[in-house]
Amino acid sequence: MIELRLEGLVHVYRDSTVRAVDGVDLQVGPGQRVAIVGQNGSGKTTLVRHLNGLLRPTEGRVLVDGSDAARLHVAQLARRVGLVFQDPDRQIFARSVRAEVEFGARNVGMDRADRNDAVSQALAATGLEGESDTNPYDLGDSRRKLLALASVLAMRTPVLVLDEPTTGQDVRGVEIVGSVIRAAHAEGRTVIAISHDMGFVAETFDRVVIMREGRIVLDGSPAGVFAQRAWSTLEETYLEPPFPSRVGARLGLDSTPTDEALIARLRERASDSVPST
Repeated sequence: MIELRLEGLVHVYRDSTVRAVDGVDLQVGPGQRVAIVGQNGSGKTTLVRHLNGLLRPTEGRVLVDGSDAARLHVAQLARRVGLVFQDPDRQIFARSVRAEVEFGARNVGMDRADRNDAVSQALAATGLEGESDTNPYDLGDSRRKLLALASVLAMRTPVLVLDEPTTGQDVRGVEIVGSVIRAAHAEGRTVIAISHDMGFVAETFDRVVIMREGRIVLDGSPAGVFAQRAWSTLEETYLEPPFPSRVGARLGLDSTPTDEALIARLRERASDSVPST
């Protein structure tokens, strides 16, 4: 199992003076499910690209399983941290779905038997098992995102990083992404995801990190981050708590109520409003 640690991480892009990430300290333990949330430009994607070496710190350190990521090659980091881009077309290049999914697994050194097994499982997990021979560009945008996810899943990295995995997905696609995250968590893998979907975040992740202007402003459980006392901080970041949290606050429930709890409380309210005879 792999621990991730960011210590005073600063990143300034070339030809810029803006700190896209500004002194972030963050520790992610093995097997955690962490959502990173914030408006565009808050530093989320810049931060996660340090985890697999696509970016190197301007200041500070990124430790992956105790090793300084700056001293590791991208190929070494790719065996530990798999990153699914927000735009799948930046990752896809093979002529068939199966070849695309197989590429990463081959590059991390899997033998043929393990590779075939990993590819078949990844295609099944993402609902693409019937598309093995399809050209990736004959898939729609949302299914190409699932293909990019399958490609990283097949690498079986201990850490899985997803950049806006539910954007553009229909209900079925969101269900698939959620199922993949839960399955990876059950296997003991660490899952980190950037998302604007507050409902999905509240339902799927154990920890939520809120960023603004390159810094972390909130870090805690969904129940804590979406509690009414934190709404003013969310508002400052131009975010809203998920709808169930707002309804739950009005009904006197906690900040992440289940559907069953909401229905039960609404029934109580309706029963109380019926005049006795």
